[in-house]
Amino acid sequence: MLRSLKILLLFLSLLPFAATARAQQAPTSPNPQAQTGSTPAYSLSGDKLEKAIKVSRIRDIVHFVQAGWDIAAIIVLLSLGVFSRARNIAENISSNVWIQCLIYIPIFLVLLTVIDLPIDLYMHIVSLKYGLSVQTWGGWIWDLTKGLLIGMALSYLPAMLLKLIFRKAPQKWWLIFWGASIPTIIFLVFIAPVVLEPLMNKYESLQPKAPALVDRLEQIVSRGGLVIPPARMFWMDASSKTTQMNAYVTGIGASKRVVVWDTTIAKLNLDETSVVFGHEMGHYVLNHIWRGIAFTIAILFVTLFVAKVFVDWAIARFGTSWQVRGLSDWASLAVLMLALSIFGFLLEPVTNGFSRSMEHQADVYGMEAVHGIVANPQESARSAFQKLGEASLVDPNPNAFVEFWTGSHPSIASRAAFAASYDPWQPGKQPEFFKK
Repeated sequence: MLRSLKILLLFLSLLPFAATARAQQAPTSPNPQAQTGSTPAYSLSGDKLEKAIKVSRIRDIVHFVQAGWDIAAIIVLLSLGVFSRARNIAENISSNVWIQCLIYIPIFLVLLTVIDLPIDLYMHIVSLKYGLSVQTWGGWIWDLTKGLLIGMALSYLPAMLLKLIFRKAPQKWWLIFWGASIPTIIFLVFIAPVVLEPLMNKYESLQPKAPALVDRLEQIVSRGGLVIPPARMFWMDASSKTTQMNAYVTGIGASKRVVVWDTTIAKLNLDETSVVFGHEMGHYVLNHIWRGIAFTIAILFVTLFVAKVFVDWAIARFGTSWQVRGLSDWASLAVLMLALSIFGFLLEPVTNGFSRSMEHQADVYGMEAVHGIVANPQESARSAFQKLGEASLVDPNPNAFVEFWTGSHPSIASRAAFAASYDPWQPGKQPEFFKK
């Protein structure tokens, strides 16, 4: 989710996790150093390896620095009375809380965006330097602006709800808001691919863009016993912004769809793309989005309770110096943001571990789904992961702790090693999702 939509983390702290395909349990991922024969399943060399190591280190350092930066910046702005002055501006303009919200939330969102702006600027510079991005600065700024405007539109009603329940039920606000967040999460996941995502990227039907690919995908869909019509297969214009590749499943119900980036279609051959689609179809048929939503709702229950305890303590301890008058003060939203920033970071190993297990399960399904359609699924999958890793400059030997803490997917090296060796149709073995 866009950094400028960070306000949604305040209200629905793990919504980005629910909005993408996730899963529950899967076999243990293989050793990232696993090899096919004497050759690693995924490897880089020379200049490409040097760049991948540098970029990976930058990503890793920035991830942890940004978590600390966000927490420290919110504390500093609270201590300087910035959020309380924003509240004063809203209250001086109107005594009507609905109008106050209309004034305070945009200011609040801008402050959160400014907090992250230095790091966001730096990472775009890095992406341009290493050829990961081709987006112009004008396009980048416009995307940031659009994200900010979307955040303002989506945040108004949740902010008003919080304001009202802070006032009416100061001890049970977290429970009431948790209950209200459940239909909100489902609604946002439903409308995101139809309303929100097209505001940020260009989508078109996949059929006229890659008819041969659609024919192949329909074979895979048929083998899985599913109904994913071409009308739910979409092409996305990614090449105007990035050189990297991706495909994903998103939405629920009538909005559920598979999206393939144009960079993926351009850089992978038909068999390689088929394996990638098989993975995404796995998310589709295994109901990972719904499982992710359920997991998010459970985590959100715990997160909001802990946040409630933290906010009560912080306002009692620092409310006077921060000029936060109480829970029903608009400035208390910054204290809640602080709580969610802290606990969201601490929860990363849990949420990412859950995500990795689902991604591996989808890898298993994808390998099985293309059996008999792709001539050599093992080599096609290994080759696809090799190209994906090269395009994104992924270090073949990632730091184990960083992968544990930040990795939403198993490492490229481990996924390539698994794909290169997984053949459950061999004698004595049995596929997990398909019959022999």
